[in-house]
Amino acid sequence: MNRTKTLPALLVAAMLVFAGCAGTTGSTAANAAGATGANASDVNTVTADGTATVSASPDLAEITVAVEATADNASAARSQVAADVERLREALTDAGYEVRTVDFRLSPEYDHSRDTRELVGYRAYHALAFETSPDAAGSAVDLAVDNGATAVQNVRFTLSDERRAELREEALAAAVGDARGTAETAAGAADRSVGTELSMRVGSAGVSPYDSRVVYETAADAGASTSFEPGPVTVSASVTVTYELE
Repeated sequence: MNRTKTLPALLVAAMLVFAGCAGTTGSTAANAAGATGANASDVNTVTADGTATVSASPDLAEITVAVEATADNASAARSQVAADVERLREALTDAGYEVRTVDFRLSPEYDHSRDTRELVGYRAYHALAFETSPDAAGSAVDLAVDNGATAVQNVRFTLSDERRAELREEALAAAVGDARGTAETAAGAADRSVGTELSMRVGSAGVSPYDSRVVYETAADAGASTSFEPGPVTVSASVTVTYELE
């Protein structure tokens, strides 16, 4: 037998066998991919987000006032502020307000107008906070200023805990309705309908604003009073709901 002629024939046969195996493997992979694609198209749920916002007039005003004083030494500055704060706290307490300290500072004051800073005295600062109804906010500010407050740091209009909880319930109910509406739109586009809820995730509620854009008026003459026109407070809610598709 001629071995020179037999060897190439064996190589050709081996190549044909290998090619046949490769073709079988490729066909199997294609079939698997087709099966996976069919499963992926069998969708039985839809997930949708829902959001809602409700607004209401504020039922609470949070007021922060302060007494400030400067003196040649720290002890004198502290002593002056302490006396003024005592008078202010007494006036507010007598008017029925619950007063609490929210800030106190005592620090040196420097003149930086020259090449080196120069100590010129000490500054004491004591801030008090209290709450009232929005309608009484103006008169409360006037009472504080008339009894020693040298600064009105903030007047925020917001919601009481009870009112905030009520509005949050309204916002959540509306958010759930918004999520279902979105899910029904998406399901309808696929000729399906929305069934029962399978899961629901509730997002954190937001309250906005603590009205920082307050419009207020204080007349120049001593006989006038302070008045405020607070804007609405909004409460928002969000949910993510998964529904069964029918």
